Amino acid sequence: MKLPSESDKGAPSGPVPTIFEAIVRQQCVVATYNRVTMTLAPHVIYTKHGDLFIDAVAIDRDGKPPKEVKLGTFKLAGLNDLQLTERSFPANPLFHANDAKYAEALMAVEAA
Repeated sequence: MKLPSESDKGAPSGPVPTIFEAIVRQQCVVATYNRVTMTLAPHVIYTKHGDLFIDAVAIDRDGKPPKEVKLGTFKLAGLNDLQLTERSFPANPLFHANDAKYAEALMAVEAA
């Protein structure tokens, strides 16, 4: 007997619901962006010129920590093999939810 999967239960799947869940739960995601596997801490998802973007802190790139901690912008369509992880993250003080850039934010973490 086959057990129903989350997708069989009607749970949303795909990049947008995955990012929403990551932001709400403050959990990292793993994805491939420009052929680099990254662990990202997504802080906000927003629209710009009709496309979806996230701003996230890169926790690691190909398993190595970045040289400096910064909030990077990633086009959601460019994040391949996107998966939610169990790793949690705190809101980074570099993230400012009131920034004009986020006027069309769909969801954001609570600011630090």
